[in-house]
Amino acid sequence: MDLFKNFIKNYYSDLNRICENIERNSFEKLYFKIKNFKKKKSNKVLIFGNGAGASIASHVANDMSNTLKIKTLSFDSATQLTCYSNDYGYENWVVKVLEVFFEKGDLIIFLSASGMSKNMINAAKHCKKKKIDFFSITGFKKENKLNKNSKNHIWINSKSYNKVELIQLSVLLIIIDRLNK
Repeated sequence: MDLFKNFIKNYYSDLNRICENIERNSFEKLYFKIKNFKKKKSNKVLIFGNGAGASIASHVANDMSNTLKIKTLSFDSATQLTCYSNDYGYENWVVKVLEVFFEKGDLIIFLSASGMSKNMINAAKHCKKKKIDFFSITGFKKENKLNKNSKNHIWINSKSYNKVELIQLSVLLIIIDRLNK
């Protein structure tokens, strides 16, 4: 039992250390971007992730829509994902969804634990080319490919998928809770 207690204590301690080292300017920039969306009510937030990132995107989209009344879409439907992936390739499905759903003034958020997801990297390159504003939230290496293609990014200093994904969710929920105060 003591081994498990120590594991939990160390795990929480590590999460706390990682959170304390997130660059506050990037965090605040995303906060103010979403805060401005709450005022506008005309545009929407499009949020993308793979695997656990897709479930995070879905959860956050529901909270932003329901709690903050910000139009927010996540693209995590198996039907939609397999349709776009089958027709355009998995590495291109996010770009193709953006071509259909993005409207000028929308905010895009990409979630990738490693920052090496080809579909997110290709979408970031597409956004840069089209001068579309977006944020990415990644972990693992600071100079990962998604961060290199993102002017606005939050980097989580961990190589643990679960810790990165917990903190991705926490960052977004902290913003929602703060705006819902």
